[in-house]
Amino acid sequence: MRTIRFQFSHGGYIRQETVERTVSIIGLEAINVETDFNYLFPELAKDPNSLLPADNTADVIDKLKKLGEAMIEVQSDPEEANSTIPPVYTYWGQFIDHDITANTDRTAQDLQTDITKDDFTPLSPDFVTDKLKNLRRPTFDLDSVYGDGPTLEPEAPTQAKDFYQEDDPVKLKVGQNAKHDASGKPIPGAKIPPEGDLKRDLPRNNRIAVIGDSRDDENLIVAQFHTAFLRFHNAVVDWVRANEPEKVKNERDLFVRAQNLVRWHYQWLVVNDFLKTLTVSGIVDSILKDGLKFYEPRNGELFMPLEFSVASYRFGHSMVRAAYDYNRNFTDEPGALADATFKLLFSFTGRGDIGGRPPGPGPFDTLPCNWIIEWDRFVNKHRAAERKRNSARKIDTHLAPPLTTMINEGEEEGLSVSIKELLKHLAKRNLLRGYLLSIPTGQSLAKRLGIPELIADELKQGNSDAINQALEPFLKKTPAWYYILKESEVRANGDSLGEVGSRIVAETFIGLMINDPFSYLNRRESDDSPWDPSKGVKLPDGGEIRVIGDFLKFAKVLL
Repeated sequence: MRTIRFQFSHGGYIRQETVERTVSIIGLEAINVETDFNYLFPELAKDPNSLLPADNTADVIDKLKKLGEAMIEVQSDPEEANSTIPPVYTYWGQFIDHDITANTDRTAQDLQTDITKDDFTPLSPDFVTDKLKNLRRPTFDLDSVYGDGPTLEPEAPTQAKDFYQEDDPVKLKVGQNAKHDASGKPIPGAKIPPEGDLKRDLPRNNRIAVIGDSRDDENLIVAQFHTAFLRFHNAVVDWVRANEPEKVKNERDLFVRAQNLVRWHYQWLVVNDFLKTLTVSGIVDSILKDGLKFYEPRNGELFMPLEFSVASYRFGHSMVRAAYDYNRNFTDEPGALADATFKLLFSFTGRGDIGGRPPGPGPFDTLPCNWIIEWDRFVNKHRAAERKRNSARKIDTHLAPPLTTMINEGEEEGLSVSIKELLKHLAKRNLLRGYLLSIPTGQSLAKRLGIPELIADELKQGNSDAINQALEPFLKKTPAWYYILKESEVRANGDSLGEVGSRIVAETFIGLMINDPFSYLNRRESDDSPWDPSKGVKLPDGGEIRVIGDFLKFAKVLL
C-alpha cells in the first residue's frame, strides 16, 4: 500500500500544486489505503461483442461527444423534469461515493492516457485492473470522516489528528460560521434556526476544509451533509457518555463505541432508506432475504466494480438541479437575497474561495451564516411527491445546463480550450471514460443479469431529434451510463433506477456490506439478534433513527 493524500479532484485532472499547498498548510495525509477495482462481469469486458466498437476509435469518440452534448437540456429545470425523490438523495449519494471510491476520475495519472485525446484506444480489462487502484476502502466505514482516527496517546499521533478537538479528542472538529464579512459588515439576510447555533461549517484552515476527503467541500450541499456527520458523531459521543457509562472506561473505548454506532446507523440508512428510495421496489429486500447473485469477493478481497463506479452509480448526475430551494435567503421565493444556483453552491466552499473569485481571496474565511442549509427543504418526501422545486430531477438522459460548465474543473494552466471544455462537460466525460475503461454496453449487462433489454423504440422514446440523431450509432450497443439513465426514464418514470441499474447498485452496496465482517449486517447482539436502529442511539423523544431526516435531527441540523 502507498500513502495517499486526502485532496482529490472530481474531474479528470488533479492539481498537483493544490495538493502540495494543502498538505503543507494542514500537514495531513490521513488515509493510507489502496484497494482493487475490477469488473463485476470480466467475461463481458473481454468480449468485443459486449463492448463499443474499437475498429475506428476516433469516430466512436466523436460520436460519444455528440451524444453527450445532446443530453444537455436548454431549459434549466422544467417542471416535467421533477421526480418524487427529495434532493438530499443526490448529495447523500455523492457523499457515499466519496466514502467508498476515489480515482476513476484520475485515469491520466495511473493509466498514462486520458479522455482528452481526440483518438485513444480503449484499455484492455487486464491493464485496467492491474493499474487502476481505488484510493478508498470500499467498506462504508466513513474513512472520509474519520481518517485514521484520533490521537489518544501523544507519543503515537495519527495522521488525522487535526480532524479532532484538542480538549475532547474523541470528538471531531466542527467549523464556526461567519457573522461578519472581512470588512466587519454584518451578514445580510435572515438568520437560520436555531439562530444561536453557528457551528455549522466544516472545520477550516486558510479556508481549506480539514476533512478526510476534500471532494466533500466541492459544493455547498455535500459540505453541509459532511458537517452533519461531524455533528452526528459528536452527538453520539454525548449520548454514549450519558446512556452507556459502562462502555466508557477510557477514551479509546468511548471512541470505538461511538464510531461503531455512527457507522452502523449510516450503513443501515444506506440500505433501508437510500437504496430503497432509489431502486425498484423489492430488490433490496430480495437480496437481503435470498442473497447475492452476482457480487462476490475476488481472491477473498473486496473490490469495487467498474460497471458500478464508471456507469451505474453515475445516475446521480442526472438528478442535479440548476437551482435549489436552499434556505430562506437563497431560493426563488419573494424577499430572498438570490436564488441558490449551481454556480453559487460551488462558490461558497473552500474550493470556491468561500464566495470569492479566484485568484483573489473571498470576503469570508468560513461559511457565512446566511448560507447555512435548511434541511427540511431537502428531505421531505411529501413535498418531493408534488414534483416541484423540493424534488431532485428525474433519473433520465436529460441533464441540467450547468453540468456543461463544471465550476472548479479544467482550470489548470496550459490546457487547450478544447480540453478545458471537455473537462467541464460532465456528460461527455462520463461517456468517454466508460469507453476508455472498456465498460460493457447496457444491452450486454441486461442480458447477463437476465433482464429484458431496452428495444430501439424505448431508447428513442421521448427524445429530442438531436438526441435521436446522436443516439443512432448506439441503438444496438449503447454506452452503459446512458442505457441505465434511459432504462430509468422509460421503465420507472425517472423516479427510481430501472432493473439493470438497481441490481448493479444494490448488489454492490449490499455485497460490500455482507462481505465486511464489521458491518451492521454482520453485527449480532448478546441475544444473537441482528443490529437495527432499535439498538442504537435515540432521539430526545425516544424515537429511532429510521430515515435520513432522523439522522439530521439527532445531529441537530434539522429541527
